[in-house]
Amino acid sequence: MQLNLYLLAVGILSAICPVNGKASSNSSLSHWLYTSDIDKEALTLLEHPEIQGIQNLYSWKSLEPQRGQYDFSAIENDLNQTRSKGKQLWVQIQDRSFSIENNPVPRYLHKSIYNNGSVPQCDGDDCDSDFVAGGWATAQWNSHVRERFQSLLKALAAKFDGKVYGFNLPETAIEVQSNNNATGYTCQAYFEGTLDNARYAAEVFHRSYAVQYVNFWPCGWANENNYLSDSFQFFADHGVGIGGPDNIPFKQTMENNAYPYMSEYRNKVPINVVAVQEPDLAAINPNTSKPFTKDEFTSFAEKQLGSKILFWALSSPWLHQ
Repeated sequence: MQLNLYLLAVGILSAICPVNGKASSNSSLSHWLYTSDIDKEALTLLEHPEIQGIQNLYSWKSLEPQRGQYDFSAIENDLNQTRSKGKQLWVQIQDRSFSIENNPVPRYLHKSIYNNGSVPQCDGDDCDSDFVAGGWATAQWNSHVRERFQSLLKALAAKFDGKVYGFNLPETAIEVQSNNNATGYTCQAYFEGTLDNARYAAEVFHRSYAVQYVNFWPCGWANENNYLSDSFQFFADHGVGIGGPDNIPFKQTMENNAYPYMSEYRNKVPINVVAVQEPDLAAINPNTSKPFTKDEFTSFAEKQLGSKILFWALSSPWLHQ
């Protein structure tokens, strides 16, 4: 009798607890959309029966136009729109850019105490010898910048914890000029600052997943300086989910870096997610000499990486069949 009452209580609790509670899930992988703008096309694709939600990007400066004054109207609007479709919203806070015209930090950070808030980053093939600025990276190694960023995370959690399904910080790979003493940048300072932000995100988001995307670490290629092994253990110890911006089967650069750790830690962290972005769709399967199919992308994400959510670019062919 007591056992039956206990099982009944567990069933009731399961029914009323939010679906995005931080417990590890044993369910199979689910399909979501990925975009930087929930427009008419995205809302239409949200109606696809296999799609369970959408991940959208929001820049720091769009959410905090002035120091301590937050504007979350875009997230609120997107949340209402996705809910109206019976779907979920996932938030990515973008603190970097891949366009030199788009500096993602609020203007008030453009002061020396913040190292100007951000520094140029390179996105080329040979940045060591030919550094061409192609975007910006927020100076998260600066403790004053990080304090302001964590104030943003706290405000977001106060407003949206348990309402959005999950939240993630962007990929770890950046390429900035380390010989410029004015920026204060070092690989170690960047590593520690990134982990500190991930820890804080998991601390303030109690009901929504908090995830750190990892692909490469500066000065940490193939686990140099133990950056990969140390960071994934840190995420497991602090309840931080893991993820990645690119789901490309057999990609050697990723096999040398984040992929083995995503697989190893699949059951040690709250959640594991990964994305198929636009460039990934052009990747060629070396076994077929053709672009990867939906099933091939899905199988790799689920079986090899252990992912529970696969975010798909809106241009993914299967969404338009």
